[in-house]
Amino acid sequence: MTHLTVFALCLAAFAALALATDRAQHTVLGRELPQASARSLRAMGWALLLLALWRTVAAMGWGIGLVAYSGHTSAAAGVVFLALIAWGRRMGR
Repeated sequence: MTHLTVFALCLAAFAALALATDRAQHTVLGRELPQASARSLRAMGWALLLLALWRTVAAMGWGIGLVAYSGHTSAAAGVVFLALIAWGRRMGR
């Protein structure tokens, strides 16, 4: 259950960090968000990544927890990256 929770936190974090960028905002929303909203998304993304790190280390310890966290962040970033590519291609048609 810890792995699923940490992966979901990392996925939400990277989605928020991606939506904080101008390019992803244009791709997904078709417009730019106000700077305050982009800053809030960026802060939320980093906070979620820290929460995921805390959750992983609390459940598995520093040794295995950091390795698991690294794997979850890599997988979540890849999923968000591929989703943005797919979204952009779908909307481009």
